[in-house]
Amino acid sequence: MSVASPATGSGPTRELAGRPTGDEAVERSAGPADDRRRWSRRPTLVVLTALALTSVVIAIGLGPVAVAPGTVVRIIGHHTIGFPDTRAWAATHDSIIWEVRLPRVLLGAIVGAALGVVGVALQAIVRNPLAEPYLLGVSSGASTGAAAAILFGVGAGLGPESVSLMAFFGALGALALVLALARSTGRITPSRMLVSGVAVSYLLSATTSLLILFADSTEGARAVMFWLLGSLVNADWSTLPIGYAGIGAGIALVFWWRRRLDLLALGDETAIASGVDPGRTRLVLVVVIALCVGCAVSLSGGIGFVGLAVPHIARRVAGTVHRHLIPAAAAIGALVLVWADVAARMVLQPRELPIGVVTGVLGGPVLVALVRKLPHTT
Repeated sequence: MSVASPATGSGPTRELAGRPTGDEAVERSAGPADDRRRWSRRPTLVVLTALALTSVVIAIGLGPVAVAPGTVVRIIGHHTIGFPDTRAWAATHDSIIWEVRLPRVLLGAIVGAALGVVGVALQAIVRNPLAEPYLLGVSSGASTGAAAAILFGVGAGLGPESVSLMAFFGALGALALVLALARSTGRITPSRMLVSGVAVSYLLSATTSLLILFADSTEGARAVMFWLLGSLVNADWSTLPIGYAGIGAGIALVFWWRRRLDLLALGDETAIASGVDPGRTRLVLVVVIALCVGCAVSLSGGIGFVGLAVPHIARRVAGTVHRHLIPAAAAIGALVLVWADVAARMVLQPRELPIGVVTGVLGGPVLVALVRKLPHTT
């Protein structure tokens, strides 16, 4: 898209003439503080990635039966690359690590990464620092689908993964409803998307509450409540590859459009001046975000605060340019959720806390600190 010069343009085009566009606008928006940190961003990303990988190995070994990190690495190597080729560890340790803890920790890492990246993208799309992944109503839709499956056997013919599948279908239904409402009066804007997402979220949350109220089984209602608060207890090798493929594709697409996120964060006028259609970009990104969140929620339930708090932490260590911000948010999100899951399964042994309780306890103070730093005019 070309922008007319001030001498020949008119209307909105004249107003946009002379504005910095593309990478120039992004670099100008970074500010002096961002420039001073630029030299340290790549090492920071390397350190965050190393911390995430190390945390995965350590977290796998933690639990009622502790396993040393070296043994964890050998067990994983034995099952993946065949080295070492002989087992020098207890069979019980092998079963615990490979069958139970490794799928669980890997699921926590990818779900945490997804929530962090989606939070970053959504805050850029709607230009609101308090936006978070479940704002689109997708989580509420997934919860309604899961509740229907657990309490009334809806979708039982889908097989042993019926709850996860119904949760994903519920997320898709919520997405379709949000998009229909947001586009009913014209082009999708941040305010329309926010209002539509909140409205659908309230509607579906009320529907889920009604399903729980009319359930005959108290045990089923407890299972729904535990699922609503999030848990990684159902992680296994049958669903993990599908989850990684779906969530990984979503993260990759968000990163692919990192420059467009930079422009959307600067405002629609800057995006238009750079040849980017804000409405179409939001639509595509919202669909990608919703599918990513739907996939994550269908596997882990509702886990709050990660997608709200992690983007703000990531901006402090990686700046505001999405080229660095997205990888940092993925690594920090994985770190947060892996250690939140460790706390969830160890604090009240032998009982297990819903992981959403842990993230809520951790995220609450972050949210309070964020509110305290908001401008007085907001």
